Amino acid sequence: MIYSVDTCVLLDILLPDPVHGLSSKEALKEASDKGGLAICSIVYAELCPQFDSRTSLDVFLGETGIDVLPFTREILWKAGREWRSYVNRGGKRKERIMPDFLIGAFSCLKAEAIITRDKAFYKAHFQLDVYYD
Repeated sequence: MIYSVDTCVLLDILLPDPVHGLSSKEALKEASDKGGLAICSIVYAELCPQFDSRTSLDVFLGETGIDVLPFTREILWKAGREWRSYVNRGGKRKERIMPDFLIGAFSCLKAEAIITRDKAFYKAHFQLDVYYD
């Protein structure tokens, strides 16, 4: 089983977040014990400011067992269609930006579940199983 990891969970661990840090770390560990972990290039880019070098980011990902998987045209298409549907239903462009939909489409097509604290969004728009207690 592949688990997609949302940026917020990794930032909870890296910053560390006093409220969510421990539960995010536990969720990541539990999912890792059950299967593989993966992120998309958007999450990779969002993590970059937390590291002094690309090498240190890559070492962190290697040590945590997280693979970086590429976007496919299928993922990009799904993200664009879901975002358009969201806007057409009255969703506000400033509240949900395209990267949220790219992460969702990636998770939907490359993983069986997503590790995130943004449960409602990913369940509503992508019918994803959310792995986070």
